[in-house]
Amino acid sequence: MAGLLKKTTGLVGLAVSQSPHEHLSILYSKILVSLQSMPQDAAYRKYTEQLVSERFNHVKAEADVEKLEKKINGGQIEEVILQAECELTLSRKMSEWKPWEPLIEEPPPNQWKWPI
Repeated sequence: MAGLLKKTTGLVGLAVSQSPHEHLSILYSKILVSLQSMPQDAAYRKYTEQLVSERFNHVKAEADVEKLEKKINGGQIEEVILQAECELTLSRKMSEWKPWEPLIEEPPPNQWKWPI
């Protein structure tokens, strides 16, 4: 794999990924599939889909890991993988929570006002 020369990430508990492109491709594909279950006008879907699609295109286009890290600008590639894993978990939870649906009951007055 071009550009994969490091022995350690220098971050405790975060090992060097041996196949970052493959790992990210799988994660980004799963995130995009998960987002399909949400309404197209849901804010979370729109913005997450935009970000993930952009990063997925970088993964497909750039073979060099160092250049990919710079294009994504999310830290080391292992950190980007961790972010993608967390985003996949969140997207599945958002599908379950359905935050785009109306509230069950009206919020109390001044709930969103600060300071009161």
